[in-house]
Amino acid sequence: MLLLAALLSLFSSHANASSQLTEQQINHLRMSLYKKVEAITQIPWYVLAACDQYERNVRKIKNDIPKQKGVIGIYIPPDKWAGTANPNLNDQNPVSIQLFGGIGMDGNGDGKAQMDHDEDVLYSFAHFLSKYGNDIENLKIGLWSYYHRDKTVGIILGHMKLFKHFGHLQLNEHAFPLPVRTDYSYRDTWGDARGWGGRRIHEGTDIFAHYGVPVRSTCYGIVEMKGWNRYGGWRIGIRDIQNTYHYFAHLNGFAKDIHVGQIVKPGQIIGSVGSSGYGPPGTSGKFPPHLHYGMYKDNGKTEWSFDPYPHLKLWERLEWQKEKSSRRERLTPVLSHHRTYGSVYGGSIKIIDASFHNFRE
Repeated sequence: MLLLAALLSLFSSHANASSQLTEQQINHLRMSLYKKVEAITQIPWYVLAACDQYERNVRKIKNDIPKQKGVIGIYIPPDKWAGTANPNLNDQNPVSIQLFGGIGMDGNGDGKAQMDHDEDVLYSFAHFLSKYGNDIENLKIGLWSYYHRDKTVGIILGHMKLFKHFGHLQLNEHAFPLPVRTDYSYRDTWGDARGWGGRRIHEGTDIFAHYGVPVRSTCYGIVEMKGWNRYGGWRIGIRDIQNTYHYFAHLNGFAKDIHVGQIVKPGQIIGSVGSSGYGPPGTSGKFPPHLHYGMYKDNGKTEWSFDPYPHLKLWERLEWQKEKSSRRERLTPVLSHHRTYGSVYGGSIKIIDASFHNFRE
């Protein structure tokens, strides 16, 4: 509790305090707040984490709401906080806020209901949901009553499932969609013209590879969609905790038992490279085998495509670095053996150095 109080003090004293803390420290603070509010309201921590994660993602890309200052991303508009009929939309008095039907409350016991204070915001939001109940079906009703958007509720439910399953907040790892040691090639093709089925732009990057090369999940996420599309053929869609939808198309087939609603991890095999699509179910071979990989972002109102190429290059580079690091670790005992052999039996330094160079990338 002392650490929580200290970190909260840091955030309340400095608007840019998030730059002074590591991601691990910030997540520790968030989790402490979720658990504290859970104990008071009986709203599970992973429900609060999911809503906070969703709104934090939205606030990063929307310009019509204030940017996040603290560690909690949930935004409650002034009229909803203070009450629509309240003449003072900056009201901090819990009594008058309640009188005018606002949802703002005092979460930290200082006698004020401040819409820019993390504890007050999280407690007020949780209290609003608690009026509907804390079981999943009633929480769905509460979420819809707050957001009035089915897609938003669906995305939050997916986030809830991920946080509950893994039990922590660190779910930002990514993987390249194909094993990096396989034979493949790609370039930035996002925005290129496409003609089949009507003039349109290419909303992704094509990664050319041989039939049957494994296709892997690029993230921690929930399988939102699986099946046939006349453009994409056999395809899978996965939603991650950043509100990003990852789209894998033209597959040759799906991994065994993969299904809608399934939790997946980065690097988990979900299918294989093929050339399906551009026709009725089963159509294949109208173009060379490749993976069409797309990324879409939800901003709370609409969903739009963005260029995945920079992300693919980053994930590819990071995986090669992991490969090299892993190989060096595997070779360490071998190299140590060579050095010991040389020192005991008088092997020359040149021979030892030569053996070392043979093992380098």
